[in-house]
Amino acid sequence: MSDLARSSALASRHRGLGSDLEDWNGMGTAWSYHSDPNDEHDAVREAAGLFDMSPLKKVYLRGPDADLVADHVITRDMTRVPPGKSAYGAILTETGKVCDDAIIANNGGGEWLLCHGSGESMARLLESAIGKNVNIELDDDLHNISLQGPKALSLLAPHLSADLSDLKYFHHQETELFGHKCRISRTGYSGERGYEIFADRSVICDLWDNILGHGKPFGVLPCSFAALDKVRVEAALLFFGYDMTEDHSPWEVGLGFTISRKKADFRGKEAVFALQGQERFRLAGIVADHSDALAGDERLLREGQEVGVVNSPAWSHRMNQSLALVHLHPDATAPGTRLFLTGEDFACAATVEPIPFFDRDKSRTHA
Repeated sequence: MSDLARSSALASRHRGLGSDLEDWNGMGTAWSYHSDPNDEHDAVREAAGLFDMSPLKKVYLRGPDADLVADHVITRDMTRVPPGKSAYGAILTETGKVCDDAIIANNGGGEWLLCHGSGESMARLLESAIGKNVNIELDDDLHNISLQGPKALSLLAPHLSADLSDLKYFHHQETELFGHKCRISRTGYSGERGYEIFADRSVICDLWDNILGHGKPFGVLPCSFAALDKVRVEAALLFFGYDMTEDHSPWEVGLGFTISRKKADFRGKEAVFALQGQERFRLAGIVADHSDALAGDERLLREGQEVGVVNSPAWSHRMNQSLALVHLHPDATAPGTRLFLTGEDFACAATVEPIPFFDRDKSRTHA
């Protein structure tokens, strides 16, 4: 792990749970534990699961022009995002293609916090900052852990200095948890009502230990990225590098809803609107006639013609289905469409299904 540029203060906790700390985004990440990912999956859906999301990069924007830079770098209209609120959107190239996705939080006082994965958000931020009076700082001392599931609030509430029962989806506020200063955001990557907890590395281990200790009677478990992949596929949440890349327009990968048509400017604005209506494929979901997870990259055919590819597969033991997020030719995306799936030494039938697969009205996240 010495070759990695970034480290989580929780690394010893992950090793103790059986993780080899594989690299993601330059940080050792708990891709698996000794525990069964299906049990972790159950915890998220029935109680709550605790994830270390510190491998996400947290970048502060501060200064007189921070508002302008935050607004230019993302497709959402950040002038409509007040302090205490966040917005999710696409980060585009000048050609209107997706080079990352991110959440930007308005912390107030001219400070913004951008959280992103393995794409090019930082490079695009630095470009947007040219000639502007803004300071951009990657803060690896700021860690974030994510408690996702229907019992998350009940577990946290007695140990908070603020009442978060009315905190709305994609809102956040400063508070104290188990006596430690932190910022809590009602966001997540699970399809559940959940909370992301941002705190300094000096206190994150104590927060992790307290949440798991107090959460044990609730059925809370530490959860790996293997479980995270299951819940995010069920909820049809995208992963950069799999479901979207710099070769894709936001219209092709289901991110059109993040594009604010009336905002004055953002990177790639003219190019991205020129791409609308030119979609080569669209994001869709399939259920494969298979008793395990697909490998990924299988080809999808209709009447002998290739019409798509598998991007993000997952076996859902809760739904007893082999699910996958796929790219399909626009004419092949109607729910109920039957397809033939073929991979290396493997073939089966599949059916196009509406997405998300789980909680289609999003009543759990938005409750």
